[in-house]
Amino acid sequence: MKKYYLLVIALLSLNAYQSHAQQQSPITTTQHMLTPQEKDYASKLLQQTQTDAVKALADLNEAQLKFKPTADKWSIEECMKHIAAAEKNLWTMIEASLAKPANPEARAGIKFTDEELVKVVEDRSHKAKTFEALQPANSPYKTAAEALASFTKNREKLIAFIKNTPVDLRNHVSVLPIGTYDAYQFILLIAAHSNRHTQQIEEVIANANFPKK
Repeated sequence: MKKYYLLVIALLSLNAYQSHAQQQSPITTTQHMLTPQEKDYASKLLQQTQTDAVKALADLNEAQLKFKPTADKWSIEECMKHIAAAEKNLWTMIEASLAKPANPEARAGIKFTDEELVKVVEDRSHKAKTFEALQPANSPYKTAAEALASFTKNREKLIAFIKNTPVDLRNHVSVLPIGTYDAYQFILLIAAHSNRHTQQIEEVIANANFPKK
């Protein structure tokens, strides 16, 4: 699990946000099952961020997919490979948490509301370097199309899960070096992460040297 913890550290980029979070009251609850409102919020966020990612790649040619604004920046293809790999690995983290007994006592360590977590992950003003295994060069996907297909398949499974699950997501809590988060929040993190890199794709497309069709 160590590599997944490092992944989340890289994804959240929370260093600048920690002092604020530590001043907040712990997020606690006596609730055990997700409310219809929580399921609706998560499923809509997952669906919208999926739609945005798919739309961002629509009708792009090979030159556009492989264009890099600078040598040290990712291309659109590389962004999509990262999104797909992270989608799969973050879900593995959730599954590991759900395989363990519920630990509601750990909720006292949660500092972020759901909305705060989504906001900080999506905020691209805070940069972070991802874990080596999730660098595009190490991706299991050969093309952007292959990565997009994997992303879409896994995302649709996740949407179905959050809509139908009877599992106690709120009281399966992961205590990580950077903080404490419940399984529901990790699902929100997956959606926010894809949005973060969809924004990155849009930045590449907006570059003045982006190839024309």
